[in-house]
Amino acid sequence: MSQIWLYAGIIAGLLSLGVAVLLNFWVHRQNAGSERAQEVARWIREGASSYLRKLYSALTVVSVILGFIIAIVFSFDLSQLGTGDVSIETMNGIRMAIAFVAGGVCSAIAGYMGMNVAVEANVRSAAAASKGLNPAFRVAFYAGSVMGLAMVGLAMIGMSVIYLITGNPEVILGFSFGASTLALLAKAGGGIYTKTADIAADLVGKIEVGIPEDDPRNPAVVADNVGDNVGDVAGMGADVFDSYVASTVATMLLGGAFSDKFGDKYVIFPLILCALGILASLIGIQFVRVGKKGKPGAALNRGTVITTVVFAAMVVALVLLGGYDLAVLWPTLTGLITGVIIGFTSDYFTSEGHKPVLETARVSNSGAAINIITGFSYGLMSIVPSLVGIVIATLLSYHLAEVSGEISGIYGISISAVGMLAISGMIVSSDAYGPIVDNARGIAEMSGMPHEVIERADVLDSAGNTAKAITKGFAISAAALTVLALFAAYAEVIEARGITLEISLRNPVVIAGVFLGAMTPPLFSALTMLSVTRNAFDMIEEIRRQFRERPGILAGKEVPDYNTCVTLAAQGALTSLILPAFLGVGFPVLVGFLLGPDALGGFLGGSILTGVVFALLMANAGGLWDNAKKYIESGKYGGPGSEAHKASVVGDTVGDPFKDTAGPSLNTLITVMSLVASLFAPIIAAFHLF
Repeated sequence: MSQIWLYAGIIAGLLSLGVAVLLNFWVHRQNAGSERAQEVARWIREGASSYLRKLYSALTVVSVILGFIIAIVFSFDLSQLGTGDVSIETMNGIRMAIAFVAGGVCSAIAGYMGMNVAVEANVRSAAAASKGLNPAFRVAFYAGSVMGLAMVGLAMIGMSVIYLITGNPEVILGFSFGASTLALLAKAGGGIYTKTADIAADLVGKIEVGIPEDDPRNPAVVADNVGDNVGDVAGMGADVFDSYVASTVATMLLGGAFSDKFGDKYVIFPLILCALGILASLIGIQFVRVGKKGKPGAALNRGTVITTVVFAAMVVALVLLGGYDLAVLWPTLTGLITGVIIGFTSDYFTSEGHKPVLETARVSNSGAAINIITGFSYGLMSIVPSLVGIVIATLLSYHLAEVSGEISGIYGISISAVGMLAISGMIVSSDAYGPIVDNARGIAEMSGMPHEVIERADVLDSAGNTAKAITKGFAISAAALTVLALFAAYAEVIEARGITLEISLRNPVVIAGVFLGAMTPPLFSALTMLSVTRNAFDMIEEIRRQFRERPGILAGKEVPDYNTCVTLAAQGALTSLILPAFLGVGFPVLVGFLLGPDALGGFLGGSILTGVVFALLMANAGGLWDNAKKYIESGKYGGPGSEAHKASVVGDTVGDPFKDTAGPSLNTLITVMSLVASLFAPIIAAFHLF
């Protein structure tokens, strides 16, 4: 029966990937617009492809080095290290290394597919906007669906095939580590790239010379649009791919604790949930259409709700007909519902129709300082509903699972994370829609399309900003539950090696670990945001130089040098990744070896707490500042060029690295650190036993 389910999972993954390929072909067949629009789109496409080639080349080197280390380390059976009996199992090391590389490759393919169709869809969505809102929305959303469906399809195929071949969930841990390592670097690098260009373009273009956001006279405008793709499409796709796989493998590892009694029944259960989530997402995507009233946001929300209901119905049928204990049903539904609720609370704090954005826009008449204080305060408030939701999901999942006595409460928490992430195909489709319509709006303005086309693109873009904010809240909350499951998996692995963890606040070593862990997310945020400001400074000087030395640019008689800004953003992003990468991959191992398993447990606890808090604050405050600016640009409080607008641009500039660089990278960081701890736990345990 287990093999049948695994084959079904592979088929579901292939189906998802096949639909993604078909949608990709459909998007390419749509009208690409005028020659001028296609020229602008080509600049964006070439810049995005160039950056990804450089990023993936660097990641290939990293993967080879880490794969080699993993192959050597996991070739030794250290379970008997204390007795001096160390055997060599070369095939185990090779399997782990291959799984690690496969995880990175699958994540990279999904990211590349998503970005490739995004840079083709942006100009086609802009061209379709000349016919109406619905045609433009359909092109953008179906293109975003390529990213969402390819991501879950490749993840499902990879996990199912590895378990089918090896029968060992610990090997899938290597697959997850590969995906997470790429996700951390892709998300952080893409975030640094996009905000470098965005900040430079806004500060010089909007504030210093007073030209519109996507004016083709701005030398940084192409780099800005490239950044939307490498950060918000390829980067976010890799990010959710990482959490999707990590939550599944953590649950599989915990399910192994019941193998003596139930075989691998609860080991493959999370894989079955992922397969059902793929089917639910494929159904939900069919219902995402803009109605007669023309509200893209409502269409995206409808797709999410329908996907959730369909998935819930499938899970109920699976548990009742498949002979599973009801204790796994309630945590799964709890995680699913909590994820949706947390996502929509992000909508309240970041969308234009609610008090936080309206109030931040209103006080912008008093200057940038009041705008920033107000937005930051609402960002702090936005932490509350999400953290309360995580607390409720954790407690409910634990106790509902414990009621039966068949599975553990920790398994319940873990399966709730899988329930939350199982519908990632739909969630990521909505998220990837955002940067596509953002680019479409830019292409419409840069290529001189009629005003009504730009207005339609603005409507699509506003819904895209909200969709991105909802996805960020969803991804951060899912990461919180995922790392709790990984924390439990780490404890299981350590204690299976003969070490009893004593993670008590009365233990000074644990306290040391907690402080080091709590320090890491803020330090990571500082490093990535300082990279943005440093790189933006260089680009600002380049934009000023071009305006100064070539006055024909602002007069509209000369074409700016876009390539220099694209190159500056790419080089700055790639060279800024070394220290952040060490914090994610190297620091937990260092703490584990130097201070021991107890300290590493404290380290993970500290990093989870500050990581989730900082991620929610930054994602929501940044989205709020962005939409407050857009609200003023729609004509409120003096509109573009007013004092309120200038203040809101400053607030948005502060929020840019919050919401697109540091914030969404933090959930990847805490996932990577938890995976590293679980992966290297046997070696750390053996080292301290010896």
